[in-house]
Amino acid sequence: MGRWKPDGRGRLEQAALELYLERGFERTSVAEIAERAGLTERTFFRHYADKREVLFAGADELRELLADAVARAPGSAPPMEIAAAALRAAAVPMQERREQARRRQAVIAATPELQERELIKLASLSAALAEALRRRGVDDASAGLAAEVGIAVFKVAFLRWIEQAEQAGEQAGESGERDLARFIDESFAGLTTVIAGT
Repeated sequence: MGRWKPDGRGRLEQAALELYLERGFERTSVAEIAERAGLTERTFFRHYADKREVLFAGADELRELLADAVARAPGSAPPMEIAAAALRAAAVPMQERREQARRRQAVIAATPELQERELIKLASLSAALAEALRRRGVDDASAGLAAEVGIAVFKVAFLRWIEQAEQAGEQAGESGERDLARFIDESFAGLTTVIAGT
């Protein structure tokens, strides 16, 4: 047995992404992921329930981040403004892992099973956001609507951000690159335009 190396979870995640991009999600086994990471299948299953969860393991932390951001928002802010602030807060850790987010999205876009799982994740984020708004005293209907609309806006912003990342990867200079929070702000502004009909 070789020398122990730290960050088994991170190595499994990196190995899985590499293999999913090389071979496709369906044609990659847990054994292959573990081997690429220099770990055992048993270690893989200590971290992840199955090979899909490598791509969705951060959802719990994201739900907590949204709830914390909602709790910290100013008391007088309207629900949609609170939702927007929470989504901007969620953008920070994603921004730090832009390349991984781009690669992850490429795997999901190529696999219907993963697209379905992504929709489930987004629904769980919406539910967490709505519950956090309710805890602030926002009525059920307004909390649900602000959360659903907020997650829809976030999805549009995220895909635009990923598209920019792909284009930047094809070009030499990335100096004009905008961060995810900026795309979120632009998408919320676009929503206002759509509602106003201008």
